[in-house]
Amino acid sequence: MDSIETLQPGTILNNAQLCEIFGCSPQGGMRRSKRTNTLVVVTNHIESIYDDRWEGDIIHYTGMGQTGEMELNAAQNRTLNESPANGVAVHLFEVFRKREYTYVGEVERIAPAYQAQQPDAEGNLRLAWLFPLQLKSSMAAPLDPEAADEAYRKQERQARRLSDEKLQERAWQSPAEVSVRSVLTAQRGRSPYVAAYAKRRAAGSCELCQAPAPFQTQGGEPYLECHHIEWLSRGGKDSIDNTVALCPNCHRRMHVIEAEADINALKEIRK
Repeated sequence: MDSIETLQPGTILNNAQLCEIFGCSPQGGMRRSKRTNTLVVVTNHIESIYDDRWEGDIIHYTGMGQTGEMELNAAQNRTLNESPANGVAVHLFEVFRKREYTYVGEVERIAPAYQAQQPDAEGNLRLAWLFPLQLKSSMAAPLDPEAADEAYRKQERQARRLSDEKLQERAWQSPAEVSVRSVLTAQRGRSPYVAAYAKRRAAGSCELCQAPAPFQTQGGEPYLECHHIEWLSRGGKDSIDNTVALCPNCHRRMHVIEAEADINALKEIRK
C-alpha cells in the first residue's frame, strides 16, 4: 500500500484505499484529516455539479455547498481559504470513472478565492467560491484520454435527459472559456505490424458493417482503423486475435455505444 510520501501522480485508488492512506472520511469532495494534517479535494467529472476549470497547471476548484450561496468561512472552504498558512497539505484527485480516484498531486492555493456564478444542485444560479490551486510539482497532471473521453460522453448523456428549457439554461450558464491543461497522457506502445496485418486481413472492407472503406488514402490504400476488441486500457492484448479493422463510423460506434452484440460479432470474426 502506498503512503502519502510515496504516492505518485497517475496512481488510481479506490475509495477505501484513499481513506486508508489519508485517514479521511469516505464521502464528499473536500475531506479533512487531522490525523495526517491533509485536505483531500476531489474534482469529479461524472457526478459533480461543479464547473472546475484548468488553466495550465492551475485548477480553479469550486468550494463546498450544494445549494444556495456558498460560505467562504464554513467547514472545508475555510480550511482551503486559510491554506497554505495553516500548514494543511492539500492533495488533488480526479474521477473519470466511477469508484476510481486518480491522484493528481499536491496543490497549493496561489491566489485569493473569488466568486463566480454557477448553478447549484437544484439548477438555480448562485455565487460560488472558487480557489486557484497550482500543482506544487513541475510534472504535468496525468490524464488517461480514454477515461476523460468516457467521462465527457457520460456528461453528454446526462445533459440529453434535461428538458429543452433546462438544457438551454445550463448551456447559457456554462463558462465560455475553454479549460486548458498541461497533461501527461497514457502512452501504450502498439505494434504497427499488428495494425497493418488487421487492415490487410480485412481486404478493404469494415469487419463490422462489411461495407467498403469510405475512401482511399493518398497512397491508394483503403482507409480503415485498427480497433482492439478488448480495449488496451482495460487489459486487452495488442495481438492479431484481439484486433479488427473498422471504418471510422463503426470504430466510433464501438467506443460510444459498445453494444454487446457488436462485441460478440467481432469476437466471432476473430475465432
